[in-house]
Amino acid sequence: MSSNVPTRILAGVTVPDTPLVTAAVAFAREHLSDMAFNHVMRSFLFGFCIASKDPDLSTRDLEAHAISAILHDQGWAGKTAPFITKTKRFEVDGADAAREFLRREAPGWDKHRLQLVWDAIALHTTVSICLYKEVEVAACHIGIGADFRGPDHSQGKLTWEEFDAIIKEFPRLKFADGVTEILCSFCRDKPETTYDNFMASYGERYVEGYSLEGKMLIDGMPYTREVLDTRST
Repeated sequence: MSSNVPTRILAGVTVPDTPLVTAAVAFAREHLSDMAFNHVMRSFLFGFCIASKDPDLSTRDLEAHAISAILHDQGWAGKTAPFITKTKRFEVDGADAAREFLRREAPGWDKHRLQLVWDAIALHTTVSICLYKEVEVAACHIGIGADFRGPDHSQGKLTWEEFDAIIKEFPRLKFADGVTEILCSFCRDKPETTYDNFMASYGERYVEGYSLEGKMLIDGMPYTREVLDTRST
């Protein structure tokens, strides 16, 4: 848990350099496309760059932050990956994969550290929650968000020079198009995991035949009102 870990410089950013972080990079590289792998590495680097300038994030568990960022999109692995399910959101597939990775590679990690990583990954797309959890969870999201929003939305904590150095090391490879295709594939292949979250907007805009009709929480309220609420107590 200590922040006193070995470090190295990658794309101008000081990051943890431990066997576990190295193993996480290898695990991500094994299962992700070039586009997705470069994204998680940029998210890792952006997060550490920004956090180094934010006192509110200075107390975080550096290794937990690193593992969370590097493994946050394992849910984007191909269908043949053993940890990809037909029933869970990609964030949960990724969080579960990261937890099993840690149980295998870091048996000394306690339940709290495992939960930090699980939460950081499972909640990384739920901005209205993750920013108010532990600093490791928030820091993971902030780095990921920087890959979507760029330096102009970093409150001055990420410069264009730093951004460009990182994307030189890990090119973007038509990132926006790649993300759109991945999210649309979830809407096509396991739509039940998309109806209650941001992925639904991709389905409605881009996926033929996708529909939220009858799938939203509000669609169940007539039953709640007319059947459940009329039962005698």
